[in-house]
Amino acid sequence: MALPQIDSLKTPDASLSRAASPRRGRLPLINLPFVAIIVLLVGYGLLVCWSSIEGSNDTTYSFARQLLFAAVGAVVMILMWRVDYQRFANAVMPLFILNIALILSPHIPGLGTDAGMGAQSWLKLGIQVQPGEFAKITIILMDAALVARYGGRLDDLREYLKVVFFILVPFLAIMTQPDLGTGLVYLAIGAMALVAGGARPKYLLITLALGIAAIAAVFAIDQLIYNSTGEYKLLKQYQRNRLLVFLDQDGSNTSSSGYNLQQAKIAIGSGGLFGKGLLNATQSGHGFLPEAQTDFIFCVLAEQFGFVGSMALLALYGALIYVSMRIARNSNDLFGTLIVMCVVGMWLFQILENIGMDCGLMPITGIPLPFVSYGSTGMIMSFMALGLIGSVWRGSNIDKKKEGRL
Repeated sequence: MALPQIDSLKTPDASLSRAASPRRGRLPLINLPFVAIIVLLVGYGLLVCWSSIEGSNDTTYSFARQLLFAAVGAVVMILMWRVDYQRFANAVMPLFILNIALILSPHIPGLGTDAGMGAQSWLKLGIQVQPGEFAKITIILMDAALVARYGGRLDDLREYLKVVFFILVPFLAIMTQPDLGTGLVYLAIGAMALVAGGARPKYLLITLALGIAAIAAVFAIDQLIYNSTGEYKLLKQYQRNRLLVFLDQDGSNTSSSGYNLQQAKIAIGSGGLFGKGLLNATQSGHGFLPEAQTDFIFCVLAEQFGFVGSMALLALYGALIYVSMRIARNSNDLFGTLIVMCVVGMWLFQILENIGMDCGLMPITGIPLPFVSYGSTGMIMSFMALGLIGSVWRGSNIDKKKEGRL
């Protein structure tokens, strides 16, 4: 499957590149607003994570471990900040192969381990590692490099279908585990790459319609199989329960997903305006709220810090996305712009899905809340995403300095 090569990374769209003020000076070492937001967001996330662990009797989780991997993530972020992201501009096939290798690695006998509910998505390497999380970074790079080849105009149907193929294969690979939540994040990254990369709106709408039709077909076919064999083959029972709970939230659903959603709503509502105070989250503290440190950690935040604390977290996320999009807008090349926009797309989807499912506005999935949910792999991956954005910012400033615009 032949793909066009990038002869020049300069985007033809002047709106994607903004010159700095015509002055000379020293190259800035760091982007102060970006770093300040990172410090505040990570610090707030660690506080919430600590409170969720200390306020419960669950010894499975260790805040020291979370703090350690936050430090490791910060080091990785600094290292990636120094890497020239343009080295990956023509590495679509190597990145594609690496994506598939990471995603399928839990199937290697002796290395993969069950993540619960039959999902084979973790590796045992002394510590448990979720390679599908790290694949988010390689998928961001691959999708950005792939779409950047078309110079901001992806209007040829055959070329569009090629890009969609490369986007869908990692999703299909992760579904062999199966891990629907992570797969949806892959699709969100790809969708942002297509939108920001200039795909024709008609193609996007048709793709969305086909996606919805495919989901409906999966449920219909699975129901026919169940009627014949008495067993669901395409979707696991817990996945069906999560959708049924989302469609029927009147409390009549007695599955674990229904119970989780009801307890999540109770926790959020009981926080009120200012919350119950640090370590006073009774729903998670008394064990009523399952997965309080991971999937439902926003409920812990809302119960302890109330509406004001919840808005503070959303404000930090908003500031991070705003500054990131400014970096994307000021990038000197389309590839850099697409990298940042793919990261933003990933964050937006994870934030909306995680908080939305806690409030009953989205189906329940195992998608973590960036920088807040407990998890070593997810924390390191989030810092790696920050490092990619930092690399784009640094590269743009180096180019501007060479051109005498800094």
